[in-house]
Amino acid sequence: MADAPPAWLAVARLDKPHGLKGEALVFALTDDPDDVFTEGRFLVPLGADGQPAGEPVRIVRAKRYHRQWLFRFAGVADRTALEQWPKALTFGVPSRELKPPRNDQLYRHEIAGVAVVVGGETIGVVKALARGPGQDLLVIDIAGREQLVPFRKPIVKRVDRAARQIELDPPPGLLDL
Repeated sequence: MADAPPAWLAVARLDKPHGLKGEALVFALTDDPDDVFTEGRFLVPLGADGQPAGEPVRIVRAKRYHRQWLFRFAGVADRTALEQWPKALTFGVPSRELKPPRNDQLYRHEIAGVAVVVGGETIGVVKALARGPGQDLLVIDIAGREQLVPFRKPIVKRVDRAARQIELDPPPGLLDL
């Protein structure tokens, strides 16, 4: 089993200001956005090291907006204020405030080092999870060769958190690229 979760977990990433009244478009980085993005919740800006890197901001309103979320933060009155924030700012919450993952889920920080299984045989180890243009990609070390595989069903057949395994059912030729 992986080490205990870090003190802070990333749950959202700022995309850009929306409109003129201080609303922001945000990407959800959590599987439970309806539970996490609630009125009154404080989000903490996180640095590249995953540690707090600024003052907390409070969600005044959060609602789904196409594939993203539209947030209104306390104390942010207009677009100009949001334009001063860093691009792609990541927000986190204390891990103790979130539901732990199910056995078929992994935290992002747990993915590196997980064994990759195809047809009952271990073929490699996940080195990282990379952001792709439309989806996340597993970066897998297969016999010293780096392979990118979409991290989505039906290619990802099963995730076993307890066994630290990801079982793949790749289409023919995917692992030969």
